[in-house]
Amino acid sequence: MLKKRIIGAILATGLFAVSTCFGATLKGDWNDFLHYTKIGQFDLAKGYAQAVLDSNPDPVELLTLSEENEQGYAILLRVTDTSSDAELVELSKKVLGIIEQGRFIRRAAPKIIGEEIRRLSSTDRGRLAAIKRLQNAGEYAIVYMLDAMMDNTRKEEFPNIVWALPQIGRDAIRPLAAALQSEDVGLKAEIIKAMGGIKYPQSLGYLKYIIEKGNSAELSRLAEQSIKLIDPAALKVPAAQLFYQLGEDYYYHAPSLAPAEDANFANIWFWSTADRRLIREKVDKKYFYELMAMRSCEWALKADAGLGQAIGLWLAAYCKAESAEVNMPGYFGDGHADAFVYATTAGPEYLHQALARGIKDKNAHVALCMVEALATTAGEKSLLYLLGPTQPLVQVLSFDDKAVRYSAAIAIAAAGPKKNFAESKLVAKNLAEAIKEQETTDMGNYAIRAAEAMLKLAQTRNTVVGLSAVQETIVDATKDKRAEIQVLAGEILAYLGSPAAQGAIAAMALAEDNSMNVQISAFESLAISGKLNGNLLNDEKIDAIYSLVSSKEIDPKLRSAAAAAYGALNLPSRKVKDLILDQAKS
Repeated sequence: MLKKRIIGAILATGLFAVSTCFGATLKGDWNDFLHYTKIGQFDLAKGYAQAVLDSNPDPVELLTLSEENEQGYAILLRVTDTSSDAELVELSKKVLGIIEQGRFIRRAAPKIIGEEIRRLSSTDRGRLAAIKRLQNAGEYAIVYMLDAMMDNTRKEEFPNIVWALPQIGRDAIRPLAAALQSEDVGLKAEIIKAMGGIKYPQSLGYLKYIIEKGNSAELSRLAEQSIKLIDPAALKVPAAQLFYQLGEDYYYHAPSLAPAEDANFANIWFWSTADRRLIREKVDKKYFYELMAMRSCEWALKADAGLGQAIGLWLAAYCKAESAEVNMPGYFGDGHADAFVYATTAGPEYLHQALARGIKDKNAHVALCMVEALATTAGEKSLLYLLGPTQPLVQVLSFDDKAVRYSAAIAIAAAGPKKNFAESKLVAKNLAEAIKEQETTDMGNYAIRAAEAMLKLAQTRNTVVGLSAVQETIVDATKDKRAEIQVLAGEILAYLGSPAAQGAIAAMALAEDNSMNVQISAFESLAISGKLNGNLLNDEKIDAIYSLVSSKEIDPKLRSAAAAAYGALNLPSRKVKDLILDQAKS
């Protein structure tokens, strides 16, 4: 039995080799790929799939073949979802990708769209066929349909195009909304009516804006009629609020707002006043929704500059867009500021709105962006801002993401809070956790910032964020491998009036494996501790410091720093007497 299987495999491989050597066509390779996939001969199926890919097929031709064999195409889709053969799945996905590319090419081709627009004015049968093709073209059809409507030489086609316009469906709304910027009143009237015919809520903000801000009674009347066809209740809602809701829908990736699936990019549409036509900008799907959320918020602010919540949503959307780590789109233009610039310019009210959204959504990038902006610009009152019943910045002290927690703690500490709040202990806890982060981690940059924030708390004798509870962590930091952390730890401990704190500073100053700069800095901190707290050292450490002061063999700078610290401890005069007599020559 095994021999038969081996012989069969060899014969099959030989047959495949022969078939591929004698000029197999794309259609032949495609059909053989589907055939061997269907009967479970996956090795052969993979060979023919690779042959299809290697032939660099015309995407439209391959799409046509898939449409001619609907059953085979269904098998291909099923393979990508259920097959246990990873290689076959990968090859099948590549073939499907080319088919989808063909679908996009065919539906977006200007020549084909133009022909179908003209067919709208042919026979009844041609008209019905044309509308189906134009529906398939979706948003791409709108450009050329509007072009034709404004072409004075094609007036006889106008009624048929107007009839077809609303039948394109919801994909038409984004370009139609952009085209409302046209100065052509007649064109705008047909767009407004088409939006009502499509009956999709995405249009409501634009239609209500015409009623509120427009200067044409006729267009306002048409907009009102269209709103009644979509949602009569929207007539009582301000345009700004309708745009804000649309922005939220985009922000949360509402499926009904999704871009077409047959391309690896999405389109954002604009009206060119100079060219009097629609233009599009291709953008990455990774941030399409966020860019559209920003755009919706911009319209909300055009409708009502006082709608502050639109600013908060815009900031969150921009930060969320940046998290895609894709260059901002071309329409942003050169020199466009990043999200952080806008965030630091915004007031605390809007930052806290965006921060609250980041907390609710557990979006670390948005939360971190807002916290860092607050840390840069806000004081205590702004940082501990109440948004409804909660304080967003205090909430993020318990956030899942370490960077967000650390940044919030640093921001609050830097502001020097004077009023007690329940979560104050979390500030010290997060600062202590941050200074333990090593440079080898992506959190390493927080260690210095946290230590500097702790030092400010210590120097100002802040009673709200007490550091005594995390003293042990600060003591451990005096032994850190990073000299800067050691120095900062010593400076912090100088303000903590405990034997353990002063003893840790002295130990750092006396440790010979520390650099001389670290030792000198530690003695300087010990001097401050002595002035503030008096002597809290045991005799062993005092004697060790005295040995340095009395030695003639150590560096003069180190000896001088040790002497200053020794003097600041205000010790009994016996040791000073010994020092004087030890050098006496008489």
